Amino acid sequence: MKKNSKKYILVLISILFTVTQYSCNKSLNLKPLDQLNDPAFFKTPADFKTFANQYYGYLKNFTTLLGVTDAPHSDGRSDLTGGGGSFGAGTNSVPTTEPGQGNAGNWTTDYTRIRATNYLLTKATSYADQAGIAQFVAEAKFFRAYVYFDLLQQYGGVPIVTTLLEPTSPELYGARATRDAVADLIISDLQSAIPNLPASIAANSADFGRVTQMAAQSFLSRVCLYEGTWQKFRNGDASRYNGLLDKAITASNAVITSNQYALFGTPASNALGGNSTILGDSAQKYMFILENPRSNPAGVTKAANHEYILASRYDDVIKVAGVNISRSAHNGTGVNRKFANMFLCTDGLPVEKSPIFQGYQTYNSEYQNRDSRMRYTLRVPYQYYWFGLLNGRVNWTNDAADRATAEQVVRPGGYGGQKWVSERPVADKFESEDYPVIRYAEVLLNYAEAVYERNNFISDADLNKSLNLVRLRVNNAMPPLTNSFAGTNGLDMRTEIRRERAVELFDEDFRLDDIKRWHSAAVDLVSNIGGTAYGNQAEFVSPWPLGTKYTGTQAQVGPDPINPPPTNPKDANGCLITDQTARQFSEKNYLYPIPAQQLSLNPKLVQNPGW
Repeated sequence: MKKNSKKYILVLISILFTVTQYSCNKSLNLKPLDQLNDPAFFKTPADFKTFANQYYGYLKNFTTLLGVTDAPHSDGRSDLTGGGGSFGAGTNSVPTTEPGQGNAGNWTTDYTRIRATNYLLTKATSYADQAGIAQFVAEAKFFRAYVYFDLLQQYGGVPIVTTLLEPTSPELYGARATRDAVADLIISDLQSAIPNLPASIAANSADFGRVTQMAAQSFLSRVCLYEGTWQKFRNGDASRYNGLLDKAITASNAVITSNQYALFGTPASNALGGNSTILGDSAQKYMFILENPRSNPAGVTKAANHEYILASRYDDVIKVAGVNISRSAHNGTGVNRKFANMFLCTDGLPVEKSPIFQGYQTYNSEYQNRDSRMRYTLRVPYQYYWFGLLNGRVNWTNDAADRATAEQVVRPGGYGGQKWVSERPVADKFESEDYPVIRYAEVLLNYAEAVYERNNFISDADLNKSLNLVRLRVNNAMPPLTNSFAGTNGLDMRTEIRRERAVELFDEDFRLDDIKRWHSAAVDLVSNIGGTAYGNQAEFVSPWPLGTKYTGTQAQVGPDPINPPPTNPKDANGCLITDQTARQFSEKNYLYPIPAQQLSLNPKLVQNPGW
């Protein structure tokens, strides 16, 4: 055995036996799982359930989203926020070790979690009452798929481990499986899990928040769309990528036709319980900061939210977030001009085509006649905003007393976001909004994109059952996207589908992975990152990310100019350059490099190409 094999084995086979409080309805008080052994455990279905509780800690949550703009899937590495850092610029290098959730990825953590799922699955094989534990076996398969998908997105093909290994198991030093084999395992686990998961779980159940059939179908749609488009845009085998896209269509359609979910703020959501339409188009904002304590002008609570299919759930009494959500989001990475330009005008046209676009002359002009999501995602100059403990709402009426505690955004040199920022007065780390791991809007957009990429065409009927529901949720006067509308106005359907995804899922950490699967990030495909056009071109582009337009506008000549004047360099159009990091994103950057330590411990791994 190799000199450092003991260290490798200890890293690989260690398990995070931490019980996650998966439900806001019930507090768990369990014996630490690392103190349990086989004779004392796995004797009843409840034991399997207790063991499976830890898997819910693997779900993405506010701790992994906020304040970690350099995490493996972070929007902070994308083209829409800041400059993307070294990972967005393609200047990152091979890490020696893994600093956990940050730069090097999650290799060790993910394999630790995979072993925990394999542990339950192994113990389940000898348990007499298979029906009694079927749900928890299904949960283990769902989470094994969830973790392997994380590895697939970061590294491509990785070693496959589906059994409980011993210290002498040769699989500890096995070679990487092919990308196809990893994807097939993920899909197989999800398809095997779906029939044995609950069809639904009532909101008043202590088990509300556990994985359901529709959560697994939704995740299956995500996986198959990702891998299908990854293969398509790399000239892969057509029968394979079309088969994957077919699976994405079937899975997302199963969720749509289940009628269990609806977009928050719509009559369809009201029909499922609660009145979210009372919030009007501001529903787009308040859904993300919805708490049971008053968190919006209408006092709508979480019971009215039928959009979150799977969430990391919090409660203001027994499970608060434990992180400064509002402050992290308020002070987070700046938004690029490119993202601001993605929002359509109210006539359904992009800014470079719309006759009603008001231009950039004043601080407010570019926000006029735009998709309502723009003013609920970004901070509009001269409007009032509340940021939780910093300056929470007083009476929710927007009167003088309320505004006295607000912050007024003026003289911007860039674009600021407001997603995830609470308005209620709340102590640091005591917010309790849920984090949407999977929400219905994503499933609708998965369906639209999968249909289009499978057929290189999408019918108006399919657009109306998917993408247009998302677009028109807070834009009732905007015309729907149709083939006729696109043709008449010279719009590219693929660009519009991708635009919708970027706008709707902003800051939910999809953008970087979307760019990678679309194969659209190479710097030799140069487009104008800060001009008016979004375009169907490269997403990571040269030369620089931009802020607002400065030269010749109110920001420079007034009234109320930026003072002191910004020292940023400007591009040829007079826009402020926000980041001058050298950009050299190339083919190797579509996958992360495996940490050097892992290669030293197991030479059969082989580094990703180009690293």
